[in-house]
Amino acid sequence: MFDRTLEEGLSKLGLGGDSRILSMLVDYIEEIELFNQAYGLVKVRDRQELIVRHILDSLAPVKILCDLLNQFPEGKPRRIADVGSGAGLPGIPLAICMQREGSPNAGFTLIERMGRRAGFLRDVLAVLALQNVRVEEADMEELALNMTWAGSFDLIVFRAFKPVEPSVLKDLLKLLGPGGLIAAYKGRRESTEKEMDNLQRTAENLRREIIPLEVPFLEEERHLLLIRQTQR
Repeated sequence: MFDRTLEEGLSKLGLGGDSRILSMLVDYIEEIELFNQAYGLVKVRDRQELIVRHILDSLAPVKILCDLLNQFPEGKPRRIADVGSGAGLPGIPLAICMQREGSPNAGFTLIERMGRRAGFLRDVLAVLALQNVRVEEADMEELALNMTWAGSFDLIVFRAFKPVEPSVLKDLLKLLGPGGLIAAYKGRRESTEKEMDNLQRTAENLRREIIPLEVPFLEEERHLLLIRQTQR
C-alpha cells in the first residue's frame, strides 16, 4: 500500500515509469526505517508519512531544478551541495532521480556535521551504489571559511536547515560558483516572504524568487525560495 503511494506520487511529479528509480527509493526508505530510532533521522509515525513528507517533498521541485541546471554551459558535471543533509534529504532522492535520461549530469556533496548521521549517509551510498554522491562531514560555516571550498557548487539545496538570514546567506554564497543558485525548501508563503524581505539588505547582485510547489498527497503549503547569484 505505502509503496503504491510512492509509485503514484512519482507519477504525479512526472517521475514515474522507471522501476530502477522506484526500487532505489524503496531501498533508501528501508535504510531510514532501519536506523531511524538509533540515529533520530526523521520524525514520522509510519512509512506513509515518511514517503509523503520527506521523499515526495524532497522531489517536488526536481523538474524546476533540472531546468535551471540545464541552463549552465555544457561540458562538465553540475556540482550540487545538500547542506545539513541529515538523513540525506533532499540530496539522495534528487541524486537518484537525476539519473534519468535528459537530467543534467550532476555530482552531489552531502554536507553533514554530525558523525553518526554522516556515517549513516556513507552506508546508504554503499547500499544504493550511488556513484554520483559523496559525504562531507563538516559544518557549513567551517567550509565557508576554507578557501579550498570557495565557489565549489553550482547549486546548494537544503531542507529544515536554518532560516536564510543574512549571515547564513553570506556563508552559502562563499561556496557558490559564478551564476550559482540556492534553493531552500520552505513551507507557508507568508513566512517565506518574511525571510526574503530580511535579505533586502544583502548584496544587490542577488535575484530572489518564491516558487509554489505541490507535494502529492500533502495538503499543506510548500514553496521553494530560489536565490540566484547574477554576478561575482
